[in-house]
Amino acid sequence: MSSTLCTRKIALIDCNSFYVSCERLFNPKIRKKPVVVLSNNDGCIISRSDEAKVLGIKMGEPYFKAKDIIVKNNVQVFSSNYSLYGDISRRVMRTLKRFNSVIEIYSIDEAFLDLSNFPDDEVENVGHEIRSIVLKWTGIPTSIGIAKTKTLSKVANHIAKKKQSGVTSFIGIENVDSILEKVEINDVWGVGKQLTKFYHQNGIYNAKQLKNASNTWIKKSSNVLSSRTAMELRGISCIDLETISSKRKSCVVSRSFGKRVENFQELKELIVSYSLNASEKIRSESLVAKSITVFIRTNPFQSRFGYYSNSKTIDFPIATSNSIEIVKAAISSLETIFKNRYKYQKAGIMLSGLSDSNGDKNLFSTEKDEKINSLMKSIDNTNYRYGRSTISLASVGVHKRWNTRRQHYSKIDTADFYCLPTIKAV
Repeated sequence: MSSTLCTRKIALIDCNSFYVSCERLFNPKIRKKPVVVLSNNDGCIISRSDEAKVLGIKMGEPYFKAKDIIVKNNVQVFSSNYSLYGDISRRVMRTLKRFNSVIEIYSIDEAFLDLSNFPDDEVENVGHEIRSIVLKWTGIPTSIGIAKTKTLSKVANHIAKKKQSGVTSFIGIENVDSILEKVEINDVWGVGKQLTKFYHQNGIYNAKQLKNASNTWIKKSSNVLSSRTAMELRGISCIDLETISSKRKSCVVSRSFGKRVENFQELKELIVSYSLNASEKIRSESLVAKSITVFIRTNPFQSRFGYYSNSKTIDFPIATSNSIEIVKAAISSLETIFKNRYKYQKAGIMLSGLSDSNGDKNLFSTEKDEKINSLMKSIDNTNYRYGRSTISLASVGVHKRWNTRRQHYSKIDTADFYCLPTIKAV
């Protein structure tokens, strides 16, 4: 076999301004305009188009601080629409698997793909082909970095974002020092704020300096992870692709409220809603929970109303994914920790001790349990087909005054047939 074919080649595919790109899919009028997407409760800016970046709008900046720039420049604003983003992400990942099933889905908008089965002199063209097909099949623009290691592919991707072609390959380049010298240390994958400060104190300001630093000094002064990063910058693979996702050990559903919640009934409706959401999630992964924790808190920055935070955990006699049992335990926990005269800002639930259900009957299973399990499956199938909360429990309420603030919501959900945009004949 050709040695060029044996070279390890890892591609990092990163969707450009992913949330913005998703919104633009169904709104062609905003494709050349500055666009931002906001976090839960329209709090902070979590995605920006290139046009918005040029205006000086910063990532993570509170919406109210950037509002003057946004209004002055007619920036298009959208509330986060995670149902849409999640579905488009799944489409992108399925498209990438066309090139190789050896893929690590790193985040909602990033994936590492093994391209070792392609010759060295063809791999950059393959990168262009991947980018073209993803754009054609999903409408999402991407940047692709290709290198011998995951860390170097991150660096290559960082460079690709600034190129019109959108693809950068380090394959075939023996010495990348001149490239790494231009990469600031805080832009190296795995180097956070604290580590950046440490490296600066020791005269390391870019990726080249870290690559050429003594491995003994790195291990002694920092940790094994830092040593792996340095080795990867040298082209020595130390971080494998995680192609098999491990089963989760817990499931958390929590939100900050669109407005403060004071009465028990509203808080109960919220907790029930989160419990149903979490139950559905663990059932979709064939898991059962051993316990549930309910937590509530007020705003820690508004002390004039008094600060209160508390939680309560209840263990289930038998591990379960039954929504009715989980909701019953959640309400019981809330009744224990709720206090009047407080303005609650956030609440949530956590299902812990998750394990495989395997569809097996336990020693104490009854015919009633089997009927409940069948009911849960029927509810899940109906909600999957017609949209979440088509069938729910009465205790979740109907008014939902506690809903997350989403004043700029696009109301598009490609996973729900009735939320799809319609085209009218002229």
